[in-house]
Amino acid sequence: MKFSRLTALLLLLASPAWADGLPDLGEVSQNTLSPQQERRAGEQVMQEIRADKSYLDDPEVTEYLNGLGYRLVAASSDSRRDFEFFALQDKTINAFALPGGFIGVHTGTITVAQNESELASVLSHEIAHVTQKHIARGVATNQTNSIASMAALAVAILAARNSPEAANAAIAGAQAASIQSQIDDTRDHEREADRIGLQVLQKAGFDVHAMPTFFERLQKSSRIYENNAPAYLRTHPLTTERIADIENRVALLPYRQVPDSMDFRLIRAKVGAMQPPPDEAVRIFEEKSADASSSAQTAARYGLVVALLRAHQYGRAQKEMTALRAAAPPSAIIENLSAQLRIELGQYAAAQAQYAEALKRFPQHRALAYGYAETLLQNRQEATAATFLEEQLQQHPGDYHFYELQAKTFAAQGKTLLTHKAKAEAYARTGNIPAALEQLQIALKSPDGDFYQLSMVEARLKELQTLDAETRKK
Repeated sequence: MKFSRLTALLLLLASPAWADGLPDLGEVSQNTLSPQQERRAGEQVMQEIRADKSYLDDPEVTEYLNGLGYRLVAASSDSRRDFEFFALQDKTINAFALPGGFIGVHTGTITVAQNESELASVLSHEIAHVTQKHIARGVATNQTNSIASMAALAVAILAARNSPEAANAAIAGAQAASIQSQIDDTRDHEREADRIGLQVLQKAGFDVHAMPTFFERLQKSSRIYENNAPAYLRTHPLTTERIADIENRVALLPYRQVPDSMDFRLIRAKVGAMQPPPDEAVRIFEEKSADASSSAQTAARYGLVVALLRAHQYGRAQKEMTALRAAAPPSAIIENLSAQLRIELGQYAAAQAQYAEALKRFPQHRALAYGYAETLLQNRQEATAATFLEEQLQQHPGDYHFYELQAKTFAAQGKTLLTHKAKAEAYARTGNIPAALEQLQIALKSPDGDFYQLSMVEARLKELQTLDAETRKK
C-alpha cells in the first residue's frame, strides 16, 4: 500500500522517538478529534495489529498489563479516559501509543525490565503521550482528521518492526522536509511525556529512579543494533541530554523502595519462557532455577514449567508444578498453569475442579474464567457453561473472549441464531463492525430463532449499521 505523509508522521509520534525539548503544550488539539473519534481510529488500527502473528493474545499477560496500566492511569490527569494495554511478541525493547488510548508493549520490554517500577516507567511515558494528545496534535498539524487514513499506522508499525527496509520505504515515500518539520514538535512531546510520566509514576507509588535507569539501558541496547534498528527509532535516538534531564528531576524527589509484585515476576518469567525455542527455554530456566535466590525461586520454577509444557515434557512439568505449588504463596497465575497442565495430561474433570476451586479464591481472574468455561465444554456441560458465561458477561460486557466462548457454547447446543449473535458481539468488541454486521445478517436467516431473539438481532443490526455509516463519513 502507499504510505501517506500522515502515516509517516504518525509513525514518529507513535514510536518511542527519544529526543529533547520541554514546553507547556496545553490543549491546542482539543477540537481536532473527539474522544470517540480517537477511540474509533485506534480500534481500526487495532484490527490490523490483532490480525498480525506477533500480537500476543495471552489473557494473563494482557490482564497484568492492564492492571498495571490502570494503576498508573488512576494517578494521571485524565483518569476517566479508556485505555487498553496489549503486548506484541517481539524481543526488542519498544512501546508505543495509538489514538484512543491503545498502548502496545513489546515482550522484550517486559523481560529486560529489572523490576516492576522500570516497566511502569515505560507505561507512564506512553500514558502521557495519550493524555497530552500528542497524536491528535500531529493530526492537527497536518490539517486533517480523517480517521480512515489513520488505519495505515498499523501497517507502518508492523512493517517497521518486522522489516527495516519496509520502514525505510514508508518514510522515504513522504517528503523528507515534511518529516523534518515535525521533529522539533516530536522532541517537545517526548520531553513532556517524560515530565508527565514521572509525575504519574510517583503518584502511583513506584520508584521514580527506575525511569532514568531503564532509559540508560535502552540507550545501550540501541547501540547494539544501531544500523539495523527501524528507521523511526534511528530518527530520534535517546539522548544523553534527555536522560540527564530526567535524572535531574528525579534527584529532587525522595527515594522510595518498592517491592515487585508476584504477578510481575511470574508474567516476566512466562514471557521469557515463551520467547526462545522450547528446548532452549527449558535450558535457560533450568539454569535460573538452579541459581535463583529464594525470593526468585518461585518465578524461575514457574518459567521452567511453562518451558516444559512448550517442550511437551509433561512428566517433568508435573513434578516441577507439584514442588512449585507446595512452596509458592497463593497465586491465580500458578493455579491457571496447573490446570492447563492437567488439560494437557487429559485430566479434564480434575482441571475443571481445579478451575472451580481457584475461582472461589480469585473470582476476578479472567484467565481462570476462560479456562473453566473451556473445561465445561470439554466435559460436555454446555448448560452450565452457558449460565456461567452469562454471569461473566454481566460483569465484563466488553470482553470479546467471553463472547467467543459463548458462541462455542451455543454452537455445541445447536443454537444457530445465538451462535452468530455471540460471534457478532465478539467482532463488535474488537472494532470489526463489518464482520459483526455479517454475523448478524446470518443470524437473521437462521431457522431456530424465536420472535424475541429475532427482534434483538434486528435492533442490534440497526445500531451497528448506524455506527458503521457514521464512521465511514469521517
